[in-house]
Formats: sequence, structure tokens, C-alpha cells
Amino acid sequence: MSNEETLDFDLVIVGTGSGNSIPGPEFDHWNIAIIEKGLFGGTCLNVGCIPSKMFVYAADVAEVIRGSSTYGIQAKIEGVDWPGIRDRVFGRIDPIVQGGEEYRLGVECPNITVFKGTGRLVGEKTLEVIDNDGQAARVSGRHIVLGAGARPFIPSYPGLDQVPFHTSDTIMRIDSLPQRMIILGGGYIAAELGHVFDAFGCEVTIINRGERLLRREDDDISGRFTEMVSRRMDVRCGSEVTKVEQVNDDICVEIQRNVGTETVEADMLLVAAGRIPNGDVLGAAEVGISCEEGRILVDEHFRTSLEGVWAFGDISNVHQLKHLANAEVRALRQNLLKAEGESDGPMLSVDDQFVPHAVFGHPQVASVGLTETAANEQGLPIVVALKDYGATAYGWAMEDSEGFCKLVVHAETRQVLGAHIIGPQASTLIQPLVQGMEFGQTVDQLASQQFYIHPALTEVVENALLEI
Repeated sequence: MSNEETLDFDLVIVGTGSGNSIPGPEFDHWNIAIIEKGLFGGTCLNVGCIPSKMFVYAADVAEVIRGSSTYGIQAKIEGVDWPGIRDRVFGRIDPIVQGGEEYRLGVECPNITVFKGTGRLVGEKTLEVIDNDGQAARVSGRHIVLGAGARPFIPSYPGLDQVPFHTSDTIMRIDSLPQRMIILGGGYIAAELGHVFDAFGCEVTIINRGERLLRREDDDISGRFTEMVSRRMDVRCGSEVTKVEQVNDDICVEIQRNVGTETVEADMLLVAAGRIPNGDVLGAAEVGISCEEGRILVDEHFRTSLEGVWAFGDISNVHQLKHLANAEVRALRQNLLKAEGESDGPMLSVDDQFVPHAVFGHPQVASVGLTETAANEQGLPIVVALKDYGATAYGWAMEDSEGFCKLVVHAETRQVLGAHIIGPQASTLIQPLVQGMEFGQTVDQLASQQFYIHPALTEVVENALLEI
């Protein structure tokens, strides 16, 4: 690449996560540049949703085997082949990543130019791209779409920058399992990866500043989750990290709790303290784009404060969710065409009021809408129902005594304001509630105007609805 001239395009896309799906047939006459600093496919495909859930599924199988005596079956785990588990995951993913890049570089996409390197805004609609060899190029676009996602947040704990540690970006490709692992954090990343490594035989210690894991979930959910995980792992909530250091081959983390100062030792350290948007890495604020702590601010049509510059997904949304980013891209494609007068349809937006999320830990957690606390803080008149898995026939079959479905319902309109489930298959069980909320069905309609298969686990949802 050369920095002698600026290369002009109709559209410049930064990031190849969901943004890679923007160039469809309707853009074949557009001259498009795609900038990607790492692997094609973005966070979800490479270091997020997909590989982590493939590991989680294997971990779930291990836990089923460990608990098989509950059902009169004698079984045990004779060993865990970590390289085999890892290679099964990335043996599926890596060819898809490579194929996606080769497709964009190939003859099938003659109107697309791929720049492999780190892009940074240096003008209103101009980016400088630095490749791995330090060579620079400048590209500009009539439209710029920023979809560069987020990155792991690294807390400024004393000594952390002096010791080796992993994040979710690197931990899934390690060569061997450690005997002991410390995880810093108590959110969904810590919950999921803690489950994975504990299930595979590691001694896991979770160090969390808050008093509960998954603190953004409904209080009843996060409380139950913390109780259940604390039986499996060494969970130290209410902990302030005061020092991190390496002593011989051990990573030592000193923490301050209300019981005093403690030191935890392990072979490997995983920092799982959340993810932060990459707006600052792109230099968005420096060129006049409104930002908030690295998150690029957009209007309902994904336009930034700089005309012709758009943003979507984790870099601009408070909800860092792949299914939301995909929905935003579908709307953004239409808005780009509309901006050029190439579509008669309206500008589109995405209503994220009822966007659901799930935590694929053990147990699973799924949620949509308001928590009970949030509803009370808004002064809404509510009724609440909580039904246990164990109140259903399938729950009996599973011997599940701790999972439950909780509903928060508006007492006057009878519409579901929030739904929260903890237990097996929570991420699937919540879907009919998401649909009912999205289409404005009342709790009475959801309870009585459709069939629930007996004795399927969905009866826990039915029972919660009937309770109200």
C-alpha cells in the first residue's frame, strides 16, 4: 500500500462482522472498500458467540455425565482431550473465515477492494489504513460504515500489565488446560468460560467486584445463579483487586474483601471484565463524530453526527448482541440505498425494546425486557409470577429443583414487561415470550390462546403465565 494518493470509493466498510453482509446484488454498481485488521467474520465467528458455544456444548455434555447417577446411570469422565475439543471447534470455523476472505478477494466480487490492516479516521470521510508491514494507504468514501465492534476491557489493576494473561480473544486457542485458573469478572464471559474450564477439570476461581454474578440480570436470577455457581467453583464476590504479580510459575492475585486481604494463586489468568466499543481506536471523536466513552452515537437510522458516516453493532449499541447487529445491518442496507435515491422505501430503524439475550453458562440464563427492579424504579404497576421447573412433568424428569421462569407483567394493560428464565434450555424457552411481547399480546392471550405441548418443558412458561 502507498500513501501517495487517496483512493475514492462509493462505500467504505470498516469491519467484516455483520458489515460484510452489506454488499448484496443491489450494490453491484457501487465501488466498495472493505477494511479488516484481523480475521474475517468479526467477533461472533472468531472469538465470541460461535466458538464459545461449541466449547459450552462440550462442557454441558461433561456435566451431564457427571450427574448421570441422578438418573440411575453409572458413568464417569475418563479424560478430557483439550486439543481435540479445540480443534473440532476451529476446524469448523477457520475454513469458513478463510473462505469468506477469499470470496471477497475473488472474481465473484469485482467491485470490492479489500484492505487488510488497521483503519483510522483522519478526515471527515477519509481513513488511513496501516497494514502488517507498516505500509499506509488512504481511502475515502461517499459513505463510510463503521462496524468495527468492541474489544476486551482491561482493568487498570496494579501489576496486571506486568503478568501474562488471556482474554476471551485468546483463551479458546490455548495449547493445554491449566490445573488452576483465575477469572477476573462476573458477567456473561466469566460465566460461560468459567463453566467451560470447570467442566473440563480446572480448578476455577472467579474474582468479582460486585456482590453477585450477572448483576445486570433480574435480582432473583443473579442471586440463584451465584448460589449455583458457587457450589462448583471458588467464587469470591465483593472483591477489589489490589495487586497482580507473577511468583515463579504462579499468577498471584491479591484481593481486598470485607473479611480482609486474601491472595489467590493459579497457573493461568483470564481477564473477563467485559468489552468496550472500538470508536476510540478508529479516531472517531477526533474527526468530530459524537462519542461516549468510545461508543459512537447514532440516530435511529444509524447516522452519526458526521454526514455520510454511519455506525452499527457493538461499536454504537449499548446491547452488544450479534442478532441485534444483524437486524441493524438489514435496515442500514436499505438506508444507504435510500440516501442515494436508489430505493423508494422509507428509512428504517430497529426497535430494540424487546431484544433478548442469553448467558450460556451452567445453568443457562435468558432475559428480555424489564427486570422487577427496573419496573419498580419506573413506577409501573406490576404483578410478578415465578414458577419452578420442578412444577412441570419434564422438570420432574430432569430432577431440576432450581430452575425457574419469572414474569413481570403490567397490572393494568396485562402485557409482559419482562421475562427471565434460569435453567436448562432457557435460551430456547424464552422465545414465545419474546414473540408475545413484540406483537403486543397480553398475558391472558399468551396463556390461553395457544397450545403448549404436554409434557414439554415449555409448560414452565405456561404455568408462569397462568399464575398471573
